[in-house]
Amino acid sequence: MPQAEPKPSNLRWLMIALAFFATLVNYLDRQTLSVAAPVLRDQFHMSNIQYSNIVTGFLLAYTIMNGVSGPLIDRLGTRLGYALCIAWWSVAAVLHSFAQGPLSLGLCRFLLGAGEAGNWPAAIRIVAEWFPERERALASGIFNSGSAAGAILAPPVVAWILLHFGWRYAFAATGIMGLVWLLFWLPIYKTPPETAHEALSPPPPTWTLFRTRFVWSFTFAKIFFDPVWYFYIFWFPEYLKNARHFDMAAIGTYGWIPFLVAGSGNILGGLVSGWLIRRGMEAPKARKASVTFFALWMTAAIPAVLAPSPWVSIAFVSIAMTGYTAGLASMLSLPADVFPKNCVGSVYGLASMGSGFGGMLFTTATGWTVEHYSYTPVFFGFAFLPLICATILWTLARTERVTFPDTRSATAQPAISR
Repeated sequence: MPQAEPKPSNLRWLMIALAFFATLVNYLDRQTLSVAAPVLRDQFHMSNIQYSNIVTGFLLAYTIMNGVSGPLIDRLGTRLGYALCIAWWSVAAVLHSFAQGPLSLGLCRFLLGAGEAGNWPAAIRIVAEWFPERERALASGIFNSGSAAGAILAPPVVAWILLHFGWRYAFAATGIMGLVWLLFWLPIYKTPPETAHEALSPPPPTWTLFRTRFVWSFTFAKIFFDPVWYFYIFWFPEYLKNARHFDMAAIGTYGWIPFLVAGSGNILGGLVSGWLIRRGMEAPKARKASVTFFALWMTAAIPAVLAPSPWVSIAFVSIAMTGYTAGLASMLSLPADVFPKNCVGSVYGLASMGSGFGGMLFTTATGWTVEHYSYTPVFFGFAFLPLICATILWTLARTERVTFPDTRSATAQPAISR
């Protein structure tokens, strides 16, 4: 019989709270451009295609560094690895305030993407180190709700700073927040003693991990899942302005509503996954079932773009975004269900290269489609992509536990190659 997991420490809630606030700052930094985009596009005379290229530059760096930051964090440990990532992206966020045109702005976005890629591998390590299997989806939802919180705060906060002080101060202010977070993180975080032996042992070689069937199929699945969220965070303010004719004040007043609603999905998704596990379903199957259920919610993008009223459109966008965050809670939990704790950051980082490639592909396609046609085919496309992801999880992603002969050996080969 499998050995029962030790009783988890109550300190796990403090640790996941730190990850929540880091994710919040991550999204404040990321969303500042989205809110300021109408002003910057006018000042720098950017077309839809130029704007999409700047967003793609962020995603290019994000994609590359996902494959680097995960293994780096696994080798440095959660405390130091997370600190280095947030220090990098906070400085990059401040540098935006010195941008002089599309080229320098794009360079700043590239640097920001390189640093921000480390947030999720590091936070997933916190979940794996501190939380038992039954709580992992909920814990993942809690820290990931920081993305919704940051996106909620960005429109009113950034719009207020922008209107009163200018867009340069908006970038500087959000960047400084990450440096403040470091003052709390460094003296507080530690790895729990009961998981330290496994979590701190050297991870297996990166190529060994990527050869497992789960990693490459999970990477493929994320190509069709995460770009949906990128569309909403990068293009929703633009959609409100150009398709629904909102001005900057209205975007700041109403643009946060879908992100507020979407925040509930992080908890909802974790609860659904945990409920299925308590009902006797194996954890990986519970995650897949949850992703599939909430992928159906994301088809609300279709009535969102067809609705004649902007308020009805915002309501349906809110449903679609809630479906994403709820499904993501289970997606975030899957690596820890399959792999040892010392390599979950590497696994999720490698798989997130799929979301980056998908984000670049579909962001470029979004800019071209909006420029030549309209937002309608874009919303239709992002309604169906999550269903492709769910199909891949059920048909390709084997989720039997992968074990290694000796997790302390950096050259260990997997005993089970899935």
